[in-house]
Amino acid sequence: MNQYPAWKYVLIVLILAVGTLYAVPNMFGKDPALQVTSARGFSIPADLATVIDDTLVVEGIDYKSREQIANKLLYRFHDTVAQAAASDAVGEALGDAYVVALNMAHATPEWLRALGGKPMTLGLDLQGGVHFLMQVDMDTARGQQLDRYVDDIRSALRDEGIRYISVRREGNGLLVMLRSAEDRSRTEEILRTDQSLQGLQLRDLEQGGNFGISASVLEQQLVELQQTALKQNITTLRNRVNELGVAEPVIQQQGADRVVVQLPGVQDTVEAKKIIGATATLEYRAVDEGHDPITAMQTGRVPPESRLYFERTGQPVLLKKRLIVSGDQLIGSSSGFDQQTGQPMVNVTLDGVGAKRMLDFTRENVGNRMAVVYIEQKPDAQKTEEVISVAVVREPFGKRFQTTGLDSIDEASQLALLLRAGALAAPMEIVEERTVGPSAGKKNVEQGFKSVIIGFILVLVFMAAYYRVFGLVADVALFTNLVLLVSLLSMLGATLTLPGIAGIVLTVGMAVDANVLIFERIREELRNGNTPQASIRAGYDKAFSTIADANITTLIAAFVLFLFGTGPIKGFAITLSLGIVTSMFTAIMGTRALVNIIYGGKKRIAKLAI
Repeated sequence: MNQYPAWKYVLIVLILAVGTLYAVPNMFGKDPALQVTSARGFSIPADLATVIDDTLVVEGIDYKSREQIANKLLYRFHDTVAQAAASDAVGEALGDAYVVALNMAHATPEWLRALGGKPMTLGLDLQGGVHFLMQVDMDTARGQQLDRYVDDIRSALRDEGIRYISVRREGNGLLVMLRSAEDRSRTEEILRTDQSLQGLQLRDLEQGGNFGISASVLEQQLVELQQTALKQNITTLRNRVNELGVAEPVIQQQGADRVVVQLPGVQDTVEAKKIIGATATLEYRAVDEGHDPITAMQTGRVPPESRLYFERTGQPVLLKKRLIVSGDQLIGSSSGFDQQTGQPMVNVTLDGVGAKRMLDFTRENVGNRMAVVYIEQKPDAQKTEEVISVAVVREPFGKRFQTTGLDSIDEASQLALLLRAGALAAPMEIVEERTVGPSAGKKNVEQGFKSVIIGFILVLVFMAAYYRVFGLVADVALFTNLVLLVSLLSMLGATLTLPGIAGIVLTVGMAVDANVLIFERIREELRNGNTPQASIRAGYDKAFSTIADANITTLIAAFVLFLFGTGPIKGFAITLSLGIVTSMFTAIMGTRALVNIIYGGKKRIAKLAI
C-alpha cells in the first residue's frame, strides 16, 4: 500500500531535473553589453566584428566576450564605464548604417544557453528601460484614404471609357467633374457598385455648366479606417522592434489613436528613438520606360508625370508619379527559393483593394518594369527615399506574386524584412518619453523578492512546527514548486512584473492550502480509527476532488484575467496560472511520492508524525 510504480518516480525525478536545469540561469545575473544591429534589420557582414574589434583596440577598451546571435553582434564588458566608452567609439565608427544600443545581457554560461536556458524576462517596472507614447496621425491617414479613392475613381472611369474633367480632393471629401448628365449617371453607378469604392455618400451638383458629384466618406468608414490604421501600425512596430533585435518589447494600444511602446533593459534613449521613431513605408510604382534616367539626372529635366529616384547602388531610375499600391495594403511577405529555377525570391501578399489595383496595372504592363520604393522618416526630420527592388512584370498577377532576380537568399530575406516591417498605415510621432532608471527597478526587484522570501520562510516554519514530518514534506514540495514555477517562466519567456510577483506569493499560499487539506483529511481518518497506511491513502484520495475543484475555478478566473486584462494584469494571470499547475503537481504527486518513500510499501507504521 502507498507505493508508486517505478515509472512515476522516474517521471518525477525527470521533471525536477529539467525544472532545476532551466531555473539555474536566474542565478548568474547580467553583464553590461553593447548590441549592434543593422539599422534596417539586414544581415551582419562577416567583417563587421573585425571593424568593431579594431575600433575597441584603438580606444584601449577591453571586452569580456563577443557573440553573434541571428542578425546582431553582442559585446559583453566588465563594467558600465567600458560599456559607455565602447558605445561612443563604435557608434562613431559605424555611423547611421547600424544601431549601437546599450543593453544588459544575461550572463548565463554558454553551455546552458546552448540548451535553451535563459533567465526570467523582467518587465519595465523591475529592470528599468524606456517608455514611449506614440500618437498616430489620423488626419494623414484620412488624407491617404482620400488619395486612394481619387486614384481608384480615375482608374474606374478610364476602364469604362468615361471622359472626366477632373477628380480631386476637396476638404474632407471628393469632387468628380464630368461633361454630361449621362456620364454622371454612369459614374454614380460605378461608385455604388465597385467594391473598392464602398463607403462614399454621393450628392449631385452642377458647377459652371459641368455635371459634378460630391462624395463624402461615411463616418463609419472613417472609424474603420482609424482602427485599421492603428492595428496595422501596432503590427508594424512590433515586427520592426522584434526583427531589429530589441529584447522583450511591450507594444500595445492605448485609447483610440495612441500606442505604448516599452523597451525593458534599454538604457540609451537616443538609440531607442532611432529604432522606434524612424517610421517607414513602401510604395509600388511603375518605371518610366520612355525616358532615360541618366539624362534626366544630368539635365535636371524630369518628365511631368514622373519623378527621379535612386537605387541603393546610387543608380538613377525614373518612376511614374501614379501610385500602384502602398505599403499599408501589404499583408505578408516571405523569402524562399523558386521551385522551377532554384533562384532566391520573395513571396508577397496584398489585401483585397491592393490586389485589384495590382491586377489592373499588371494586365496593362506585361513586359514593363515595376519598382518598390522604401521611404523612411527619421526623428530628426530627415527623409530618405530609395528604390530597393526593380522587377519585370512577366504576367498579370494580383493578390499573391513573387519578386525574383535577387542576387542571394540574404538579399531576399532583407527585402522580405523591409516589406514586412516597413509599412505604416499612417505616420506616428512620439508625444511622451519616459526613462525608468535601473535603481528604481532594482529597488522594486529587491522589495518584491523580499516579500516572497519572507512569506516563504514563515510558511515553512509554520508547516514544520504544526505538521511535523508531513510539514517538512510540504516544505520540500513548496520549495520545488517555486523552482518549477521559475523554470516555466524562464522557458516560456513570460515577462515577470510586480503584479507577477504578487501572483507567485499567492501561489505559495495556494500550494500550502492543498497540503493542509490533505493532512487534515489524514488526521480525520486517524481519529476515525483507520490504520496509518489506510489513512494516508484515504487522505490523498478524498482530498483530491476538493483540491481539483478549487484550483480549476481559480484557473478559470486567471484565464479570464489574461483574456480581458492588459499589461500588469496579464502578468499576474500568467504567474497565477503557471503556479496553479506546478502546485497541483508538487502538492499532490510530489508530496505523495515523498510520503510513500517514508511510510509506504511494506513498512509497518504504528503512528504518523502529523
